[in-house]
Amino acid sequence: MTQTPELPTAEPTAGTEAGAATGATGAGAVPAPRRRRPHRAWSVAAVTFLTLIGAAGFASLPGLLIDPLHGEFHWSRGTIGFAVSVNLALYGLTAPFAAALMDRFGIRRVVAAALTVIAVGSGLTVFMTSSWQLVLYWGVLVGLGSGSMALAFAATVTGRWFTERRGLVTGILTAAGASGQLVFLPLLSWIVAGHGWRPAAVTVTLAALAVVPLVWLLLRDHPADVGVAPYGATEFVPKPPPQRGAARRALRALVSAARTGPFWLLAGTFAICGATTNGLVKTHFVPAAHDHGMPMTAAASLLAVIGVFDIVGTVASGWFTDRFDTRRLLAVYYGLRGLSLMFLPLLLADSVHPPMVFFIIFYGLDWVATVPPTIALCRAYYGEDSAIVFGWVLAAHQVGAAVIAFLGGLARDAFGTYDPVWYASG
Repeated sequence: MTQTPELPTAEPTAGTEAGAATGATGAGAVPAPRRRRPHRAWSVAAVTFLTLIGAAGFASLPGLLIDPLHGEFHWSRGTIGFAVSVNLALYGLTAPFAAALMDRFGIRRVVAAALTVIAVGSGLTVFMTSSWQLVLYWGVLVGLGSGSMALAFAATVTGRWFTERRGLVTGILTAAGASGQLVFLPLLSWIVAGHGWRPAAVTVTLAALAVVPLVWLLLRDHPADVGVAPYGATEFVPKPPPQRGAARRALRALVSAARTGPFWLLAGTFAICGATTNGLVKTHFVPAAHDHGMPMTAAASLLAVIGVFDIVGTVASGWFTDRFDTRRLLAVYYGLRGLSLMFLPLLLADSVHPPMVFFIIFYGLDWVATVPPTIALCRAYYGEDSAIVFGWVLAAHQVGAAVIAFLGGLARDAFGTYDPVWYASG
């Protein structure tokens, strides 16, 4: 008579004695299956998501400061736009070095240090009296800090902790910025409108500091640190030794990638992506709507709604990236975005109306849907250096954003309207 074999447990046990004892309870006895614990990669992804939500607070503030700073200090919109452009450019140019620094010092240390720098920069703006201080505090310090935990952070986490569901996880982590926008924009606009811009800057400082202990206590650099394989991997992956020469490695990856055509296509299109999102809409939509008589809180709420649909669009884009040709996805995303921008000048008014709501929903779905397929293409072409190469592609994204943030302010000063910028960007 054949003995009934034991069913496998949900996770391997530390030894075989427990299984043998269970089998001895009687012929045909079936051991109770162990409850499968979620893979540690999901908790790391959750901490990363929450960290990026906190980081979104300081990315939400510049567009709300243009009119208050212009009113208090009489700085031109071009001057304020220049400080924002420095922030956006450094955000991008820091990203590839940050990816290399994470390989050298670990994700946890780099992200914790970056959050602290952001808190210092945002806090110091409360005491500024000259425009150069805005450039230094908000442009340089907050730019360097935010660039050190930009999308390259998400790319590094997904590259280390996941071999399956990478597109989906990338979409979820990318959507964290939109989630933070949803949380912070209404709050910050209410603070600016009711109490001034300084309490809003302090709120950003406290939000950045609040995330630091969360990162330090819960984030881990590599699956091997907790003795597990990456999610979806069939075998254990040992932790690589620290990579020295972070700057050299980042520059070497750039030189190598710059010799290939796909890099310039990805960088060029991502520059347009940054120009039409962070540089234009996130920075200038609120003052542009205010020019048409719309209250700041209403305009900021519309940006927050973009954040809602950005989450849907980005997660869906990650799902599509796992299943469809990423090049065709990008072509569709950029084409639809350009068409929508052409219609925006016709929709701006002193109140919210259905066509504007349709634009907000449509634009939100396409906001950063470009990120998952772009990361996937970097990974396909550049392998182990993909996170650093994506950091350089992201740098192009932010340089495009910086150019439009600055030129948008100059155009408003010169023409008295943002309409030429909307049409040119479309």
